Amino acid sequence: MDSGLILLVFLAFLFAWGLNRVRRAMRLGTVAYAGVMIVFILVMLALWGQTFR
Repeated sequence: MDSGLILLVFLAFLFAWGLNRVRRAMRLGTVAYAGVMIVFILVMLALWGQTFR
């Protein structure tokens, strides 16, 4: 497995943990949480895909 991909997975878990704490503090719904996570995953995959150019 690519080391960059492992780093992105770690960052995704870290981001999800932090976002969950912010979601509880700001009382965001699950739809907003899911939307932010989907956007984050798409951006990270796009950045990871740039390394193959």
